[in-house]
Formats: sequence, C-alpha cells, structure tokens
Amino acid sequence: MQPRISMITLGVRDLQKSIEFYEKGLGFPRMESPPEVAFFTLNGTWLGLYSHDALAEDATVSPEGGGFSAVTLSHNVHSEAEVEEVLQQAVAAGATVAKEAQKVFWGGYHGYFKDLDGHLWEIAHNPFFWVGPEDQTE
Repeated sequence: MQPRISMITLGVRDLQKSIEFYEKGLGFPRMESPPEVAFFTLNGTWLGLYSHDALAEDATVSPEGGGFSAVTLSHNVHSEAEVEEVLQQAVAAGATVAKEAQKVFWGGYHGYFKDLDGHLWEIAHNPFFWVGPEDQTE
C-alpha cells in the first residue's frame, strides 16, 4: 500500500450550513458536486461533506454517539500570528474555540476549534519543520 489520505469525509447534520461554513467562512474552494454531497479541493487531498446519518449507514455503523471521536484534523501554518488569524476566521464563520491558541510543551504553538458539527480542527505552527504539502501559488 502506498500511504496517503485521498479524501476526508465529515458527517454533518446540516449540509447547507456546513457548506457555507467551509466555503464562505473558511474560504475552501468548492468543487462541482452532486446535491447530496459537497467536495472541496485542498492542497494534497479533498474534503467531503455528507449527511451524518447517511455516512454512518454507508459504513454500516450506528449514527448514535457523542463526545470525543478520537480524531482531529490539523491545519499547519507558517507563524503564531497565522494560528491566531485562522482561529479568528473560524470563529467568525460560526466555529467555537475548543482550546485557545497557546505555546505547546514541544515548542510549537497551536489552538483548536470545533466546526458546526463538533469536528475538531487543530491550527498549528511548528517552528522546527514544515508539516504538509507546500503552499500552492496562485
């Protein structure tokens, strides 16, 4: 197997509100998609949004549950100031801060927000090395 993550699909309760959050609030570029799903092209992968219950049904698991799902999505940025900026952008779009931006024991800087469905996003700056694909030039 060649290790890669081709797409991350999030189960959401209100598809239209989640589309607005990611497309208008965070500025994710939306791709042409069927009406029951939304795809966004990211640098190196895709993000999919799909009905929470339909995604559970597709995976043949119960849609019930709550609390910590033991998964976070990480978005790495170039500076501490950019961590603050992205967290503010997410909050302005309707997210809630789960952990204020702060220095981390290993020497980096990060904070967490929850999207409209409670999915945890870590916004992080690692001063020691770059994590992820290179930035795309426009």
